[in-house]
Amino acid sequence: MSVRISRSLLDAVLAHAAAMPDREVCGLLFGTAGHIRAARPAANVHPDPARHFEVDPAALIAAHKAARAGGPRLAGHYHSHPSGDAGASREDAASAVPGQLCLIVAPGGAARLYRADAGGLAPMPLSVEEED
Repeated sequence: MSVRISRSLLDAVLAHAAAMPDREVCGLLFGTAGHIRAARPAANVHPDPARHFEVDPAALIAAHKAARAGGPRLAGHYHSHPSGDAGASREDAASAVPGQLCLIVAPGGAARLYRADAGGLAPMPLSVEEED
């Protein structure tokens, strides 16, 4: 099963990463298991943001509270690999939340999607569409 995302939404995530090429950026993904409908940048609070990321816990808590109140469903997160490719690292797999999507972007517009499961991160086909 592929996961859909609009071209404009993917471009926004790529632009977020390109705006800070020397650090890993991150954000939250909203939608369903089969369709990413929104992305929201979040602060990277990791002490070494040039090589690692940690989504701001306050952003995660706010997203969960909003979803419980009828807002958009948190589907996962995105982050960038500024000096590498869009492949998942061991650290990415170790920190993944089962059932959640993980979109990794890298310089040059590379993007790969994964779904977290008990064994780590499983690659998922990403279907980029012109319109939602």
